[in-house]
Amino acid sequence: MIQKNIRRFASEVLEEWANVLDRDSKPLPPHVVREMGRLNIWGIQAPAQYGGAGLDTVGYSIVIEEISRVSAAVGLGVSVHNSVCLAPLLKFGTPEQVERFVPDLASGKKIGGFTVTEPQAGSDAASIQSTAVSDGDHYILNGQKTFVTNGGIGDVFLTAATVDTRKKAKGLALFIVEKSMDGFEVGKIEDMMGMRGNMVSELFFNNVRVPRENVLGSTEDGFRISMQTLDMGRIGIAAQALGIGTAAFEAAARYAMERKQFDRPVGTFQAVSFKLADMKTHLDAARLLIYRAANLKDRSLPYSAESAMCKLYASTTAMQACMEALQIFGGYGYVKDLPVERFFRDAKITEIYEGTSEIMKIIIGNEIIKQFGRL
Repeated sequence: MIQKNIRRFASEVLEEWANVLDRDSKPLPPHVVREMGRLNIWGIQAPAQYGGAGLDTVGYSIVIEEISRVSAAVGLGVSVHNSVCLAPLLKFGTPEQVERFVPDLASGKKIGGFTVTEPQAGSDAASIQSTAVSDGDHYILNGQKTFVTNGGIGDVFLTAATVDTRKKAKGLALFIVEKSMDGFEVGKIEDMMGMRGNMVSELFFNNVRVPRENVLGSTEDGFRISMQTLDMGRIGIAAQALGIGTAAFEAAARYAMERKQFDRPVGTFQAVSFKLADMKTHLDAARLLIYRAANLKDRSLPYSAESAMCKLYASTTAMQACMEALQIFGGYGYVKDLPVERFFRDAKITEIYEGTSEIMKIIIGNEIIKQFGRL
């Protein structure tokens, strides 16, 4: 039922905007954002008492996949909003923080984001340079963030800053920062290769006074919460990659049976049918890895390595599926009249953000070392 309803919305509403958002690098119009709010897309896993849909993580993955089949940029915005802003607020926030922020986020009245990355700090999150200095009932936040998903349209950002440089990772805190705060500045909107319908931007914090009650967890919990938050987020990015790869596969399969050469559909040639067979197999395998990680999370079992596996495999599979789809389309796949080249551009970043493929292998490898090191 979830898949059917979201697929209908994506096909009937989002599809007409997908190429426009990509071509013009513009966000969704407000009326579509409001419609998504009515469908609980901005509050997929938020409890019903706060206006959300209350779905489990498997259901959440299905929603992200279906949206991303049509517009990966919208899927990215929805995934980040839900999994790395709203979810950690629900999990780690005080009752007062939840009451204050969750209803507006769950309804889509406010859009959320999560920001750690800086010009000099990407994979090495503990080396961030943004600082938060205690000042009575507030912290004074200064710094710069880069590649912030939803940065150009967001209202609430979970923002990492250092409160004690001597403690390194232990000195990292997460702050709930609102766009309305004095000194908060949205910088350049990035001119991206893909995901052009998401307003990825720089953010600047110039002596922003953040109330102490806006600290998420304790001031020593920021790194731990950030890492757990990224575990949650990677399931969403994997589902997004799966949606892109599935869209590329379906487009290629349809085209392969329509395009004729040598008096027969090109899909009947083994060279093409084997490509489709590999695409389908790997996409289904990626989906099962995603559902496994989601199910472990829903059962409150460890899932860090599993989320890394599904993100690594789904993003690699999406990129490979898009390359093969483009090859099946031939010259037509290389022109902007058809969406295959957009799928290709969108897929690449899924191997990079919320942890590169190389970082995913480090996480998985460390888990193997930990497991077999006990023997």
